[in-house]
Amino acid sequence: MNDDKEFLGREPIGKLLLKLALPTVAAQLINMLYNIVDRIYIGHIPDIGATALTGVGVCMPLILIVSAFAALVGYGGAPRASIYMGKKDNESAEKILGNCFTLQIIISVILTVILLIWNRDFLMAFGASENTIEYGVNYMNIYALGTIFVEITLGMNSFITAQGFAKTGMLSVLIGAVANIILDPIFIFGFNMDVRGAALATIISQALSCIWVIWFLCGKKATLKIKKKNIGLQPKIILPCVALGTSVFVMQASESVISVCFNSSLQRYGGDIAVGAMTILTSVMQFAMLPLQGLGQGAQPIVSYNYGAKNVARVRTTYKLLLKASLVYSCLLWLLVMLFPQGFAAMFTTDPELMQYTRTALRIYMAAALLFGIQIACQMTFNALGKAVESIVVAVVRKFVLLIPLIYIMPAILSANKAFAVYMAEPAADLIAVTFTAILFAVQFKKTLAKLEVETTKAESQA
Repeated sequence: MNDDKEFLGREPIGKLLLKLALPTVAAQLINMLYNIVDRIYIGHIPDIGATALTGVGVCMPLILIVSAFAALVGYGGAPRASIYMGKKDNESAEKILGNCFTLQIIISVILTVILLIWNRDFLMAFGASENTIEYGVNYMNIYALGTIFVEITLGMNSFITAQGFAKTGMLSVLIGAVANIILDPIFIFGFNMDVRGAALATIISQALSCIWVIWFLCGKKATLKIKKKNIGLQPKIILPCVALGTSVFVMQASESVISVCFNSSLQRYGGDIAVGAMTILTSVMQFAMLPLQGLGQGAQPIVSYNYGAKNVARVRTTYKLLLKASLVYSCLLWLLVMLFPQGFAAMFTTDPELMQYTRTALRIYMAAALLFGIQIACQMTFNALGKAVESIVVAVVRKFVLLIPLIYIMPAILSANKAFAVYMAEPAADLIAVTFTAILFAVQFKKTLAKLEVETTKAESQA
């Protein structure tokens, strides 16, 4: 692909989106296997499975924070690098890559220290009980040591995809996921390490992925490479990247805050079983969101490159195709969850009481999932166009303005079953958020393309 650096501006949109989106969707699904495979194995540990699963579930806010910081850098820097590639300015694009790599390492060191010192305090605040806290601490003490591998793999892999090397990006996570699936049962059951084995398998797997990502970005095949001269932090380069990545950071990091709100409310109204069910619901929600983000990631290099190249028609066509594909997926997933909730629950637990409880909770929690396609398509396109403010507004409204207050409001309104009322906050927030996002996007997208058309016409008249 690097032999034809302009393919993003010339190949048919449908073919191009398929070529880029299929590997990125696969990569997102594979990446999801890291935590989900851990939970599946942990949930099936004899005698302690259900309790251990709840303990590790309380770790999710911390794990999401780590991923969110990777997204802050990767999802902020990669679209800007693509836009510069569209402008035929690969030197500036490589400066962005080098600065983002440096920032990723600094963030990794800081996060590792914080997680090692204060993980027990965080986990207790996030809803752990006396029965589950030790499982959470045992998992996080080991997971924290692999923070740098997670940060570099997730953050820098965005730059591989942004160059159009979608299959290589997929391989980055495939290497780690396959290793994790193999190592999990060995460490958990073979060496009797229970949750510590799951964490150890995860960080070894992420280390393998990290090596692959750095090797590729320093090698000959990459269009944009990590170069010594670009390693550093220049405010004029890194600050716009961080600003653009803030929306995705808010979207992912807020899951941590929201998880705390959900877990504390559910512990109050439903006890350990309600928190345990939330662990499963979060996993299924990941299953819903990550392929949609994969579709958006596949479309991002096309939108960003052609926006930089001032090709209005290709930007518009790519968005429309992304929206259609995203809606089809979200509707199909919603249908599966509504028809077969127990099948999803059975993936994570054999405990009959937890399975039955989760079956009802899942239908409530995912009631508005069919609309996710609209939300993600609009938000990812905002990001691809470099629209930092709009991206941040959309993310903040859905999570902080709507969902967090509704977690506490819904139990007061629906008093029959307060725990299930807490789950109801999710679809209520989604319904309002999607309406807001769609209206804002329709207005801003039209303005952006109109401005681009004026600039193109002006440039052509001067040529």
